[in-house]
Amino acid sequence: MSLALERARMYVGGNWIGAGGGETVSVMNPATGETVGDVPDASRDDVWKAIDAAAKAFLTWAALPGLERGKILRRIFELMTERRDDLARLVTQENGKPFEEAKREVGFATGYFSWFAEEARRVYGEIVPPPVTGKRLWVLRQPIGVVGAITPWNFPATMVTRKIAPALAAGCTVVLKPASATPLTALALGRICEEAGLPAGVFNVVTGKRASVIGQAMLDHPAVRKIAFTGSTEIGKRLMAGASQQLKRVSFELGGNAPFIVFEDADLTAAADGAVGIKFLRVAGQSCICANRIYVQESVADRFVPMFIEKVKALKVAPGFEPGAQIGPLINTEILEKVDGLVQGAVRNGAYVSVGGKRLTDGALAKGLFYAPTVLTKTTEEMDVVKEEIFGPVAPVMTFNDETEVIQRANAATLGLAAYFYTQDVRRAIRVAEALEYGMVGVNDPTGYTHEIPFGGFKESGMGREGGHQGIEEYTEVKSISIGM
Repeated sequence: MSLALERARMYVGGNWIGAGGGETVSVMNPATGETVGDVPDASRDDVWKAIDAAAKAFLTWAALPGLERGKILRRIFELMTERRDDLARLVTQENGKPFEEAKREVGFATGYFSWFAEEARRVYGEIVPPPVTGKRLWVLRQPIGVVGAITPWNFPATMVTRKIAPALAAGCTVVLKPASATPLTALALGRICEEAGLPAGVFNVVTGKRASVIGQAMLDHPAVRKIAFTGSTEIGKRLMAGASQQLKRVSFELGGNAPFIVFEDADLTAAADGAVGIKFLRVAGQSCICANRIYVQESVADRFVPMFIEKVKALKVAPGFEPGAQIGPLINTEILEKVDGLVQGAVRNGAYVSVGGKRLTDGALAKGLFYAPTVLTKTTEEMDVVKEEIFGPVAPVMTFNDETEVIQRANAATLGLAAYFYTQDVRRAIRVAEALEYGMVGVNDPTGYTHEIPFGGFKESGMGREGGHQGIEEYTEVKSISIGM
């Protein structure tokens, strides 16, 4: 798989093509500053050609039995599994995350094809008893049509498969716009889909840096029936407003501001390991489900906080292919400056830097966008570093008195994607899990979700669900049929 070493092409209607105007955009490795490759910079016309191809392919793909669609998805899973390391190298090259982390991501990403290959044959309808004689009532689920999917850069494999696998399983066709920073993994997945026998036009990949142009093209084309987007809440709101013009369906996975709560009866070692894992070891904190606010009950703060700080100090920041690397670079200069600005603003308002708090530029880190894993103590809810989604390796730590107080503070955010807490009291586990206003809650579990359960948020963290049996339902319409006998 040599996509990273050559000038890549878009995948449209079963063909590998350049942009109509010949424009390209470069993909940069944020760990080295080197150009990894060039991809086409699509125009509005290029996007519409891809949508036209998807609309044409939809007629036959939707008519194919779910069992047959599932067989092709299973073959995609098998090819991804065989090429896991090759795909992971692409992820590390364009995203910067450590190679071992990239391998775990690709392994998880393949699972969506495995899961939805089986779910394709389980899109059930209903036979409803009629209220009168001489009538039959059926309820069917049918594929919604062409899907415009827009994915971010932080998980170049998982964000793609979590959207396209259920869409394809349901019988929809897809036009995907991957992030301009990380398009190579998506194009490699397009190659795998082609080799697996996915018919031409069923899955299309358009690349480019003009995200607003591509997004607007998807909103304007009448054949696109649904927009599936992962990204910022701000952009999600714009897409929702645009989709309203044609009443397109939408499903959004947007921003997060995840609380991580350590109760006094928690296993403190497990809680510290969990906090490090979900805060720092997922693409250097650049994840919407990363812990963003750490709350520690006052009675155990003097034990937990030093333990947590020592574990953070032990983390290895390095370019992704260096053995033992645990934290890679931030994706671009804008993110780096934002993260540092949040840290410095907190310090000016009384926060204390217990570890980190600066850009790293020594040795092999000099050419990359690396930021030290950071723990801030003496932070408050009034600080921007607590109020905003950090999207970087920075952990603000606060204390609380009791359960009622911390639930209120955790729920005060306008975002409600993921939340985590540690306790050994089963009654507290039930109470708090049910009280937290978040779409996903991890109890003594820093991972929070699998393929088998739905992923999504409350409030301004989005709408709709990905994964689980709910994931395929998001790509269907419900049809009621009444037959007079």
